[in-house]
Amino acid sequence: MSKSTAKSPLLLFLAALIWGVAFVAQSVGMDYVGPWTFNACRFLLGGLVLLPFCRKKKQEFRANRKVTLIGGICCGLALYSASMFQQTGIMYTTVGKAGFITALYIIIVPLLGIFFHKKPSGKCILAALLALAGFYLLCMTESLSLQLGDGLVLVCAVLFSVHILVIDHFSPLADGVQLSCIQFFTSAILCGVGAFVFEQPGMGNILQGWMPILYAGIMSCGVAYTLQILGQRDMDPTIASLILSLESVISMLAGWLLLGQALSGRELLGCVIVFSAIILAQLPDKKKTAQAV
Repeated sequence: MSKSTAKSPLLLFLAALIWGVAFVAQSVGMDYVGPWTFNACRFLLGGLVLLPFCRKKKQEFRANRKVTLIGGICCGLALYSASMFQQTGIMYTTVGKAGFITALYIIIVPLLGIFFHKKPSGKCILAALLALAGFYLLCMTESLSLQLGDGLVLVCAVLFSVHILVIDHFSPLADGVQLSCIQFFTSAILCGVGAFVFEQPGMGNILQGWMPILYAGIMSCGVAYTLQILGQRDMDPTIASLILSLESVISMLAGWLLLGQALSGRELLGCVIVFSAIILAQLPDKKKTAQAV
């Protein structure tokens, strides 16, 4: 196993850790601004944070300008669409349902990968099903029925799956930091347009919520999404989606530690099952091990 391949799971786990804690910041941020404004601010901050690093790589950008621009815009469109469908869907459904339905991207990624000639291994499919069962115990507290909000979050899960596959396609072809920077500015512009159309963004409210907005912009966007792009460079997209799915587990733990939200025995069992799925997905295949020997 190469050093870059060995680092990939760690980079993806760090991204999931940052996103999990960001749920607290995002929840607090909604007390000051609307979802469109919040997303526009955090994506703009994420792009601005990465901009100085992009300027240091002008030659790389010139060499791969077309691929980097197209890849960044495609990633940005997928990120913007998934984020807004999720935020809007949560307004019409419960948090438990939203968490469970969003977790379906664990299954959707390998299914969509088939259309891109990426056949998932039996181990990955088994781990995905195991993770899905863990998310059921972790998130579901009521009967599952597909209503308006549930349908919107289901679309969100499909779009996040597309986002993972788009990153998987473009990350080997372009610089990860530049790709991430372009996707943030793309998402920020689209969310900004939505903010002025559907909301009334005010600088006063934005300044009042500066702390959660800064965390979401710098850490959740500027750092975590870049870690995702760099981590997926040498990682199977199905396994990547499983590691990133730890975001929900970590968010529940963060809610317990930072907001005093206690975990039930069922939720703790869900955490254990999800972590077991992650371990299963990381185990080397027998064929590859035999070839290495």
